[in-house]
Amino acid sequence: MLALAVIVGSLAIALTTPVRLGLDLRGGTQITLETRPADAGREATDRTLEVLRGRVDALGVAEPTLVRSGDHRILVELPGVHDPKQAADVLGRTAQLTVHSVLADGDRAEESGGSAEDGELTLPDESGRPLRLTAPQLTGRDVEGADARFDQESGAGWHVTVDFTEAGRGRWAQLTAQAACHQADDPRRRIAIVLDDKIISAPQVAPSVPCGAGIQGGTTQINGSFDDAEARELALLVAGGALPTPVETVEQRVVGATLGESAIRAAAWAAVVGTALTALFVIAVYRLAGLLATAALACYGLISYAALAALGATLTLPGLAGFVLALGMAVDANVLIFERAREEHAARVRPSPRSALRAGYRGALSAIADSNITTLIAAALLFFLASGPVRGFGVTLGIGVLASMVSALLITQVLVEYAVGRSWLLRRPRLTGITHTGWVRDRLVRRDPFLMRRPRRWLAASAVLLVLAGAGIVTRGLAFGVEFTGGRLMEYSTASPVSPDRAREALADAGIPRTTVQSSGPTSLTVRTDALTPAAEATVTDTVAGLGGETRKVRDELIGPSLGDELRRNALIALSLALLAQLGYLAVRFQWRFATAAVVALAHDAVLVVGAFAWLGKPVDGVFLAALLTVVGYSVNDSVVLFDRVREFRARDRTTPLPRLTNRAILGTLPRTVNTGMGALLILAALFVLADATLTDFALALLIGLTVGTYSSVFTAAPLTLVLSPRSGRRPGSGPEERPLRSGGRTGSPSVR
Repeated sequence: MLALAVIVGSLAIALTTPVRLGLDLRGGTQITLETRPADAGREATDRTLEVLRGRVDALGVAEPTLVRSGDHRILVELPGVHDPKQAADVLGRTAQLTVHSVLADGDRAEESGGSAEDGELTLPDESGRPLRLTAPQLTGRDVEGADARFDQESGAGWHVTVDFTEAGRGRWAQLTAQAACHQADDPRRRIAIVLDDKIISAPQVAPSVPCGAGIQGGTTQINGSFDDAEARELALLVAGGALPTPVETVEQRVVGATLGESAIRAAAWAAVVGTALTALFVIAVYRLAGLLATAALACYGLISYAALAALGATLTLPGLAGFVLALGMAVDANVLIFERAREEHAARVRPSPRSALRAGYRGALSAIADSNITTLIAAALLFFLASGPVRGFGVTLGIGVLASMVSALLITQVLVEYAVGRSWLLRRPRLTGITHTGWVRDRLVRRDPFLMRRPRRWLAASAVLLVLAGAGIVTRGLAFGVEFTGGRLMEYSTASPVSPDRAREALADAGIPRTTVQSSGPTSLTVRTDALTPAAEATVTDTVAGLGGETRKVRDELIGPSLGDELRRNALIALSLALLAQLGYLAVRFQWRFATAAVVALAHDAVLVVGAFAWLGKPVDGVFLAALLTVVGYSVNDSVVLFDRVREFRARDRTTPLPRLTNRAILGTLPRTVNTGMGALLILAALFVLADATLTDFALALLIGLTVGTYSSVFTAAPLTLVLSPRSGRRPGSGPEERPLRSGGRTGSPSVR
């Protein structure tokens, strides 16, 4: 009943609540603003956020997103807005809105903002005519709201209606009463509205307003030759007023909708193909149990989607990749359970598939819990320490891990236990997939290799790999993405293919020498440079168009160097805290040497992935950071499962030497490692072959991480626990403590019965 309630509830949410797509999937503009000064405080940032929300609402953007990121940053997402300069100009206006009486025509317009004497200003009006103004007589705090309206009855066109607060009504009436006493051609009959040291409107008091009476009622109209856009912008600026503290644009991204469509289509194909291949593999290995596990995986996808929709999470491009990847991760818990059930069935006398399956659930529970908790630690760090798409990936990964536990421990258990208890299946036990051990386990039992005979040799091999990775990082360096270095990144879609080398030379000839040009598809070109002026940006676009024919810009990102410094710092903090948190958790669940070995193996995996990207010249960007932190959480699973078996064997057998127990644990968990790795490999391979260029690098990083993680759990983490063990200094097999204990037979020494 509980499983059915979860499925029905998830289905209802999925059918009624759509998942919000990030800008990289639907197109638009993302702007990150930072309040100044840096010590302005969280309250000032919250007040600024409210003012910005009013400005964005007045722009009429559908489903905008404004959230505070940290104490001093505000993330603004504007779907469908592809003119970032206009959006940034509207959002970034920071000066106090003020209203002034006009004293006279000024001598000249001072572009620097006028001169101040006893609070007076000289500023140009909308036509450039200089006006001398009094000190401010009203501020933005006196304005309650403003709205752009069209007068359909009189046909007078667009006007702006301004509503004043209770305190501002009297001052506005007094101000207009004084202005109304002057002649129509006298500049003193005008009222100046100033924002950001610029007169945004200087209307004249209408002739119908009597001298000394002013405009009563707290509402007034600003008339003029406005079109709809000008009226809305003026209303927006008057209503939004001033920001409590200045803001600076430190990041700006523009993503074309076609990029989003291609990314969704590619990821969807990867999901379909990868999931189908994984399902066929699981069914071939585990038969009926695999078939029911595949049905549970489909439920897992439904639960994950419903959770994203219910939480209002935004699905980004890396998050979509994490959603596809989590399908492969969900296989792990089912494989753990089925392999333990096979072991239990083989070890019992006259066993039944149902009893073996229940024993398999009990035996695998601790390994499932420990491995998933370590992955959740990485997901939590992504959520709390990262921002933007990387943070969205953390949300997706965390939801995926929790949904996989519900799928394996609840839905799969209900389906499989019900099926194996049917009478027709009891007469055909091999169809269950539980009653035979599998070819991997059979071969290991026959050969019984002693892999931990010389653990230091395996550690030496790992050290060589680390040296090679470090050499790549030192000699070739890391190709940091624009998120880390700051600058400009633009992606173009061209009519014909363009060679990156040819484009690089053409840009250098055009006066833009410091560029990184890469091919991101047959007719796609990515250009990364330092910050560009508008003229230089036009030069880049014209140069690419001259090489590739009809050209369209599908992506444009501007990131300030201060954000690059923060991303680099946050990446190091996230990695360090991930290792420390997992070290603490594993030290509590296992002994300290097991925890140390697992964390060293994680660091080993991270260095090897970074080194591989250095040798390959692949970009190290925000998507790579998400992949690297995923490797930190995902590759620990093998080590945790292995250590869980070592702990179980030591609890039952205190006499067998630790190297023998560790070797037995490796051989016992290797079938699970092979089958789980194949499930994840099929998903990642489909992602690598079929997905967008960005997801290709993401899948490549995870494929490398999956490979080195499988290797390190057996040949780095396990040998390190033996070296750190107090009794591991003696070479295995060299003394009596390494000799297996047998019952019966002659040993050449006295015995007591």
